[in-house]
Amino acid sequence: MPVLKRLQSYLDANNIPYEVVNHPKAYTAHDVAHTLDVPGKLVAKVVVVKADQYFVMTVLPSTWRVDVKRLREVLEARDVRLATEAEIANLFPDCQVGTMPPFGNLYGVEVYVDQLLTEDESIVFEAGTYVGAIKLRYKNFADLVRPKVASFHHEPSKIED
Repeated sequence: MPVLKRLQSYLDANNIPYEVVNHPKAYTAHDVAHTLDVPGKLVAKVVVVKADQYFVMTVLPSTWRVDVKRLREVLEARDVRLATEAEIANLFPDCQVGTMPPFGNLYGVEVYVDQLLTEDESIVFEAGTYVGAIKLRYKNFADLVRPKVASFHHEPSKIED
């Protein structure tokens, strides 16, 4: 089942209101924000890392970067590195590369959300494809995924909203 349909079924089964947003092809969360004309801070970016021997999904606003040193402390891990493209493709086989939604719970991957993302009412995120996103209330996302919330962001990238 394509991931978008899987997400819709999951959200429907949990009575979560959401909006599917089709958009021109976009390869990054920043591009999604640009094509949808929404502030980058509202678009959730997923960054998968390998912490010691396990994978972790981190989620933060698209205009920020993961501070690996801070994340290492948060995870209490000795070694933290970005997952490779091959590792990501293996973990999320039903997603186009780099478009995994922040629902690590559907893949058996622990989710950490940067506290900055919790400050807005709604979030938008890629839904496994380069041409589709989902918008929903952050509270509903958090109730379903039950992510750990921590501060692991780094200065905003040079990308403007």
